[in-house]
Amino acid sequence: MGICGIRHILLPLLVTAHGSKYHTTSLLKRRNNTINIFSTYSVKIKDYSHIFSETVEVYRKAVDFFMSVCIKEWNVISSFSSVHVQMMYIENMCHATKTYPEPKYDFDSMFYKMPSYIRRSAITEAIGKVSSYKSNLANWEKSPKGKRPRPGTSGRSFPTLYKDNMFKLTGEHEAKIKICRHGNWEWLSVTLRKTDMEYIARRCNGRKRCAPTLMKRGKQWFLDFPFEEKTNLTEECNIVIGVDLGINTACTCVAMGRDGTVYGRHFLSLPSEKDHLEHAIGRIKKAQRYGNRKTPRLWAKAKGINDDIAVKTAAFIMDIAAYYDADAIVFEHLDIGGKVRGSKKQRLALWKARYVQSMVRDKAHRACMHIYHVNAWNTSRLAFDGSGVTERGFKAGLPSYSLCRFASGKVYNCDLNAAYNIAARYFIRDILKSAPATERLALEAKVPGVAKRSTCTLADLINLNAEREAV
Repeated sequence: MGICGIRHILLPLLVTAHGSKYHTTSLLKRRNNTINIFSTYSVKIKDYSHIFSETVEVYRKAVDFFMSVCIKEWNVISSFSSVHVQMMYIENMCHATKTYPEPKYDFDSMFYKMPSYIRRSAITEAIGKVSSYKSNLANWEKSPKGKRPRPGTSGRSFPTLYKDNMFKLTGEHEAKIKICRHGNWEWLSVTLRKTDMEYIARRCNGRKRCAPTLMKRGKQWFLDFPFEEKTNLTEECNIVIGVDLGINTACTCVAMGRDGTVYGRHFLSLPSEKDHLEHAIGRIKKAQRYGNRKTPRLWAKAKGINDDIAVKTAAFIMDIAAYYDADAIVFEHLDIGGKVRGSKKQRLALWKARYVQSMVRDKAHRACMHIYHVNAWNTSRLAFDGSGVTERGFKAGLPSYSLCRFASGKVYNCDLNAAYNIAARYFIRDILKSAPATERLALEAKVPGVAKRSTCTLADLINLNAEREAV
């Protein structure tokens, strides 16, 4: 069985893994194209609702205490390069031991018999928050825009339950966790939901299980189990999938080779889902016209439909990538921050382009594929055949905004034209970055369109390959 067949087998797992309780983040390490994928699954704790509140409250007070210590001693703490060394330095200043019987800050009298591992978890949390505050403060001092950053507090921090010291798995669906109850730290036996533990045993068996975190969502308590796995990405990208995420069309995908050969074109429209979303938004507008400003149920329904569109879009992109056995998926680098204006501001506000890219990134890394982003300027505006600027929609006398007219008179799909240019820009960037400086300058002189990332088209890629072969 080839790699393409293996990826087809993996895809159902990748799609179903993105439920409401399963979250995945992947951290790319450039060494030998190896990545670490961290995924988290939430397991519900049965039979208890209020007994963990005191533990979280004490933990947050400890984080606030250590944050105040970090701010006072930051000049010394920041000189240490390792977080572990920073943590040990703070612990020696706050916790009495045989080596340091009289610490500078009295932590033990305020937090009686706090377990060492949860104390170190609070110190690590405090270091991260203070480090972020100092970084934001330094950036603000360079260009003081807006309000001056503040240190903040522990916020919604939750304790990490390290193995053996704070957490013990006693059975398939049972565990013991150490909690603070009436001022004392004691073990509590809890029952975990059977379906959650069976899912972990079935889906996450080959992954490294890390220390869980005690979390509260709504009125229910959960144990968030992190999992770590390593994956090796492909060495060279010969086939990529250029993806143009749109508002009218969910996405347009193009499979392209390094020489500019187009192997396939695919569109995803999802008309019924978008009709359902428009209907849900219409009900919200109608309720608002009658003075009902808070419509949580209607907004929840619209959000659910929108999430469903994003999930189906990500699954479609991964299916196309697996079908062509692609080595990478290329997106536009979308800058969609700030206030949205115009007639389509409602649709732009609900557009989940980043959510789709995040899901595709996590699934692609598990399938050994790369994820790249290219400059988004002029991908739809410039014709892929090199004829120049296009005229779009009604300005060109065309019946739809999804169509455009090239300078040569050709009428083409705007999203498909953009997908061609997106895939071509990745290959152009990859070719120029790997070439020596003298060769790169010579190629840019012969093919001027590749000198700027915002003007590259598919025609420039074809001309660039032709010049390389001639040399």
